[in-house]
Amino acid sequence: MHPRRRLPGRSRRLASGLAATATVALFLLAGCTPAPPPPDSGGGGADAALRVHLEQQLAWGGCEDTATNAADAELFANPALECASVEVPLDYDEPEGERAHIALLRLPATGEAEGSLLVNPGGPGGSGTNLVAMTLPLWQASPVAERFDIVGFDPRGIGASTPALDCYTDDEYDAGAALRFGVVYDITSAEQAAELAERCAEGSGGIANLVNAGSTNVVRDMDILREVLGDDQLTYLGYSYGSQLGAMYAATYPEKVRAIVLDGAIAPDLTAQEFRVSQFTGLQARFDDLAAFCAESPDCVLGTDPTAANDRLHEIVRPLIETPSTADGREVSVWDVYLGITGGLYSQARWPDVVAALTALEAGRADEMLALRDTFYGRTADGAYPLDLDTNIAVRCMDWPRLTPEETTALARKVGEVAPMFDLDVFTAANYHSECAAWPAPPTADDPWLADVEDLPETLVVSVTGDPATPHEGGIAMARALGARLLTVDGKQHGAYLLGGSECVDDVVEAYLLDLESPPADARCNL
Repeated sequence: MHPRRRLPGRSRRLASGLAATATVALFLLAGCTPAPPPPDSGGGGADAALRVHLEQQLAWGGCEDTATNAADAELFANPALECASVEVPLDYDEPEGERAHIALLRLPATGEAEGSLLVNPGGPGGSGTNLVAMTLPLWQASPVAERFDIVGFDPRGIGASTPALDCYTDDEYDAGAALRFGVVYDITSAEQAAELAERCAEGSGGIANLVNAGSTNVVRDMDILREVLGDDQLTYLGYSYGSQLGAMYAATYPEKVRAIVLDGAIAPDLTAQEFRVSQFTGLQARFDDLAAFCAESPDCVLGTDPTAANDRLHEIVRPLIETPSTADGREVSVWDVYLGITGGLYSQARWPDVVAALTALEAGRADEMLALRDTFYGRTADGAYPLDLDTNIAVRCMDWPRLTPEETTALARKVGEVAPMFDLDVFTAANYHSECAAWPAPPTADDPWLADVEDLPETLVVSVTGDPATPHEGGIAMARALGARLLTVDGKQHGAYLLGGSECVDDVVEAYLLDLESPPADARCNL
């Protein structure tokens, strides 16, 4: 294995701190399915109309035009980083028609570049340009960056990529006026669903922009990125929903795969509803762990009996249903509180922050819980939301089979059963409609979203045993479906490579990325 350059006394602390912020895009996941294999997008069989996209030359330069908020502007100003934009068809059925633009940010290899490592942080809605810039010190300490350009990309609709997809403004998210998510979205009528679809189409510049955001198009974009970056085969790292994109790419373009790492891999063998239930089951398990951790202190805000922690949590948050709190001039609702708790459950390192925020909330102070909520959403100090929640909705509505009102309501009730921490009437007792019920185009998905794939190059799945958002069973199923090698990581966190501060994990992943050295079948690490 290649030796790692370390930042003495800093790398593990930095990784722990970034784990909470670099994975905020990973909770609102969507099931999706690859479409029938698209036409060959490289070589002699390529569509003539697509060739203009494949042959474009990248103009790498400064990143000032790629940053979409003040926080990114500060990150992207680092002279080690370069940015560019790639044109892709808005609609692959009309490759000579309107174009979308995919934003790229790269850390050039410090040695002779052998290719590019394409990185996606998940979501849908996460920005790859932001992830690479935010984790820059970790990449600079990694041997991968000696031999590969590290390239983050913003999938269509996200970050600096265009067209932008907008249903609500940042101010509306701040004010609690945007669509709210508890266990399902708080849509209780067909009229509300129609209003959502209408405002999303209007805010996104038209229906065509809105309905071409699905994962199948993102995967085709990835193949154009591979070609334009000059790589015969794809080397890729995808976290969470990014693992779904990687698996779809492998299934669609198996001959174009060099190395694919799927970290926080999702379950390809579950229906969208089953997967959602598995996520909330994982969150409840981590809340149970947090309650046991808290109970070690005699003044635990959740009490000293972990089995009663759900009821105790309800006592703390129930008053906010009728009378939201305030902090920093903003309203803090019960919806915000549960988003804050959820974000804190993503990493064991954040459990003390959740306990502290609940303690302050019971005492009438909501500022710490609001900070957790803002971290979960990736909100910056200037009020921007880099996690693109509207694109998340658009992607899911194109990827996810539509649920009837009866199915959506049953899903809410089921989540209340498997995750009693959420079992409040405001989350589970209404009659719900799918947020996608009035979407202006039908979905392109079936359940489950991926069948077993044969004759793939060996890929690598990284799965944490106590992952709260993509349970370990899903990682096992992903490895089985792809015939991939599985790295099991003991810990309680979402995402492991670079973000977990584990030399064991980093060394295994880097040996695979650099030299295609797969770990033993029973490989195991700890966070």
